[in-house]
Amino acid sequence: QIYLVESGGGLVQPGGSLRLSCKATGFNFRDYDMNWYRQAPEKERDMVASITSSGVTTVHADSMKGRFSISRDNVRRTLYLQIDNLEPQDTAVYYCNTRYRGRNYWGQGTQVTVSS
Repeated sequence: QIYLVESGGGLVQPGGSLRLSCKATGFNFRDYDMNWYRQAPEKERDMVASITSSGVTTVHADSMKGRFSISRDNVRRTLYLQIDNLEPQDTAVYYCNTRYRGRNYWGQGTQVTVSS
């Protein structure tokens, strides 16, 4: 059974930073590309960033470049998302995702709220 468990979210003031984590079990983590998505209230789920299985190549959505950084630790089977200089519009539930044998898998999400 594949599990993706996100953590690291919370309430943070504008300008602050967070590092989100996603622990993966149930599949060979090092063999699969991974993604972060986010979903703000009453909006669609949007891709934030992707990383290849080796971690060599990363892609960040245009609006996320500069403040968001995806990375992974294949030994710890963990995906990360560093978010700096947080803004109120970053408030959303953040999900990690992978596609395994033709099926999408999602974690339960971690809530990020940016407010003073």
